[in-house]
Amino acid sequence: MKTELRGNGAPISLQNPSLFDNPQSSITGALKGCLGSLDGACIEKLLLHCASALESNDVTLAQQVMWVLNNVASSVGDPNQRLTSWFLRALVSRASRVCPTTMNFNGGSTFERRLMTVTQLAGYVDLIPWHRFGFCASNSAIFNAVQGCPRIHILDFSITHCMQWPTLIDALAKRAEGPPSLRITVPSCRPPVPPLLNVSTEEVGHRLANFAKFRDVPFEFHVIGDPCLSSSGEILSKQSSAFQFESLLSHLTHSELDLREDEALVVNCQNWLRYLSDERKGSIAHDFSLRDAFLDIIKGLNPHITVVVDEDSDLSASNLTSRITTCFNYLWIPFDALETFLPTDSSQRLEYESDIGHKIENIISFEGFQRIERIETGAKLSQRMKNACFFGVPFREETISEVKSLLDEHASGWGMKREEDMLVLTWKGHNSVFATAWASSGQED
Repeated sequence: MKTELRGNGAPISLQNPSLFDNPQSSITGALKGCLGSLDGACIEKLLLHCASALESNDVTLAQQVMWVLNNVASSVGDPNQRLTSWFLRALVSRASRVCPTTMNFNGGSTFERRLMTVTQLAGYVDLIPWHRFGFCASNSAIFNAVQGCPRIHILDFSITHCMQWPTLIDALAKRAEGPPSLRITVPSCRPPVPPLLNVSTEEVGHRLANFAKFRDVPFEFHVIGDPCLSSSGEILSKQSSAFQFESLLSHLTHSELDLREDEALVVNCQNWLRYLSDERKGSIAHDFSLRDAFLDIIKGLNPHITVVVDEDSDLSASNLTSRITTCFNYLWIPFDALETFLPTDSSQRLEYESDIGHKIENIISFEGFQRIERIETGAKLSQRMKNACFFGVPFREETISEVKSLLDEHASGWGMKREEDMLVLTWKGHNSVFATAWASSGQED
């Protein structure tokens, strides 16, 4: 999904900007010194003041801080300014919900959804290794796990429309013993997040089938569940989407998935678990969340290997100020990375950043079922998997080499490290994305 916002846009109009000049204002002093500053710590301080003001319904202070932020932010400035512009939009969006009649802002959320072509999507995932890192680590782990298996069935939960699989199909085609038959099953229900594609899931499957045929890999493609996207790609309400996720679990059965004894089952989760609610339901004795229920069902399918990739940050806190601090100190990474090789007015850069802006708005502006970006760290995910009785599978040295070769294609700031059985993509030493591989009890050997 892309927004069509360009440049700095119309400035945010405050009811009374002169409030900033009030000597009794609580924003004077240290905060006033931030005007025009590009220092990240100062910007973070301003964002937290604004959030606290909104939480306490202090309309005057919130307006004053937004006025200061609006003088710092620019969607065509340096990384700090660009990141600030999206946080400001998110706070304005939240303000319009918290104080709709008291706060008179212009320039609230105006996200428009842009559908990508398959070619545009390929460029999107190649821009920085944010997605390709997970593709590479997962595909290598899957390839190693299914060596010698004549039939493979991949249950794919991801947001990137099967962009991961051509590389694996190509690798399977080159197996010394000959290619296996490959079956990919995807859910029809997809999180309402970027990137969106201008073709149907069935069309994606048809294109994969053509590529597999070209590589002489026997191939099947199936879609399960009730659709939550219309044929035109319009997103249904977030609430109905949440219900679709819950109903999806009922389709994850041996019969509906047509599981076959002679197939090696692979479960692939790329940026997926975060969209399953972690709110507990049921009695104390049978307390569960949708996220844990999903993992319990997956374990019951006894997959040959399960791979889980996601962003390595904790954005699930109920407290707004905690989310702002974590989000600001995490999402600077892609903004900083794009700065190294794209000009400030690059349309490709602006569109990629607008996707991040969509995420920031959801994290900051929304609460309850509408706040769907509930990311947890790799360490938390690993503990969750262990609690669900999965066993970690270490990545092999050839996987490490493949990932390093991938990163050599990108800016020098990208790196990789191991944390126990987990691989972590880093930018200038800061954790960005994690990749993990897991076996169920019946497959641990």
